[in-house]
Amino acid sequence: MAKQARAVQTWRSIVEAAASVFDDYGYERAAISEILRRAKVTKGALYFHFASKEAIAQAIMDEQTSTVEFEQEGSPLQSLVDGGQQFAFALRHNAMARAGTRLSIEGVFLGGPHPWGEWIDATARMLELGQERGEVFPQIDPMVSAKIIVASFTGIQLVSEADSGRADLREQVAEMWRHILPSIAHPGVIAHIKPEGRVDLAAQAREKAEREEQEARLAAEVAGVGSDAPSNGDSPSDEAALDGVETARGTRAGRFGDEGEEEPAGAGVAAGGIG
Repeated sequence: MAKQARAVQTWRSIVEAAASVFDDYGYERAAISEILRRAKVTKGALYFHFASKEAIAQAIMDEQTSTVEFEQEGSPLQSLVDGGQQFAFALRHNAMARAGTRLSIEGVFLGGPHPWGEWIDATARMLELGQERGEVFPQIDPMVSAKIIVASFTGIQLVSEADSGRADLREQVAEMWRHILPSIAHPGVIAHIKPEGRVDLAAQAREKAEREEQEARLAAEVAGVGSDAPSNGDSPSDEAALDGVETARGTRAGRFGDEGEEEPAGAGVAAGGIG
C-alpha cells in the first residue's frame, strides 16, 4: 500500500510539474530536465511512469477534461453555461487546464483523440438534453451548435489572454453566451439563465482549499497517533483510522506498481527522442 501511494504521488508530481513547464514554454521548448527539476524526482522514476515527453503531454490533455463536470439535474443550458465558466476559472488558476489548452492549440495531437472531441461531444449531449426538456429549439443540430460553442470559447479565451491575461475571461464568456443563447434557446428560458454562472467559483475554491488543509492536518495527526502507540498494543480505533488514511491515499493506486528510483533498463532508449 505504501509503495502504491508513493507511486500515485510521484505520477501526480510529474504531471503537475510538466503542466507548469508546458504552460510556460509550450511542447517543443519544454525540456525533460526542467520537468525533473520542478517535480523533484529522478529520471528513473519519471521513465517508470512515462515512456516519452509525448506520453506526459497526452496525460495532461486527458487530465484537463476533469476540471469540468456538467450537472445533469435542472436546466441543461444553465449546466452548460456553468461548465464553461468552470473551465474559464480553471484557465486562470489551474496550470493543468492552461497546459492542456496550449497543447491543443499548438496542434499536439500525439496520435490520440481529437483534442476538443470530448468537449464537443459533451456539449452536444447537453444540447440534446436541452431539446428533450424543451429549452433548446427542436430544429437545432446539437453537434453543429456544439462545435460553434467550443470554437467560440477557444477563440475568446485566446483574445482574453492577450487583452488581460484572462482576468476578464468570466465576463467575456458570459458575453459569448449572451450572443449564442438567442440562436439556440427559447426566449422564456434565456430569461432564467445566468451567463456568469450560478456558482461563486472563487469562494468554492477557497472552501475546497480549507477543507483539504483540514483533512491533511487530520491525517497527519492520525499518523502521529499511530507512530506513538506501543508496538504491542495499538488500539482498534487507531488501526481503523490509519487504514482509512491509507485507503484515501491509495484511491488511484491500482494504476501503479512499484516505481524505480534509478533509471530502469531501456529508459535510455526511451529518452533518446525527448531531450
